[in-house]
Amino acid sequence: MSMDMTTVGDTGLLDTLQHEVAVFARRAEQTRLGGVGQVRNSMDRAAYLLLNRLDKEGPMGVKALAASMGIDSSTVTRQVAPLVDTGLVKRTSHPEDGRAVVLQLSPRGQSRLDEVRSSRRQLMAELTHDWAPEEREEFCTLLTRFNSALSARQATQGVPVDESQPNS
Repeated sequence: MSMDMTTVGDTGLLDTLQHEVAVFARRAEQTRLGGVGQVRNSMDRAAYLLLNRLDKEGPMGVKALAASMGIDSSTVTRQVAPLVDTGLVKRTSHPEDGRAVVLQLSPRGQSRLDEVRSSRRQLMAELTHDWAPEEREEFCTLLTRFNSALSARQATQGVPVDESQPNS
């Protein structure tokens, strides 16, 4: 859906916004927003997002995990394989259908996810140390809203939303 720039707001402001989003994307990719200390850059985005989803939503099959992340099953299968190989995710049989596979966070995966979250939380604290709590909250609200708008736009255009890819 195309909008007349004058109905959206000042074109200068929109130019600044698109530029700052591009700079943010580049810097986020360069630093990987990995955190601080030894944990920094120790978990790629795909692994983090998959482990985080399993932690928040609990054990699930590949198809359910793919659907909840807005990506296809083959992508989940490819991305979860090294997580299983390194013991961060366990594959088990579905309790009601032994043919189906259920993925779940292993104790080791939970521990690594906790470490990475802590490191990333520390980085966010450092980057926003001079922000008021209300500014942090507003930034989270606006960034969440922006990400939701991007996801909705991709969904209406039939583009899979792969949260683990750099250009998403």
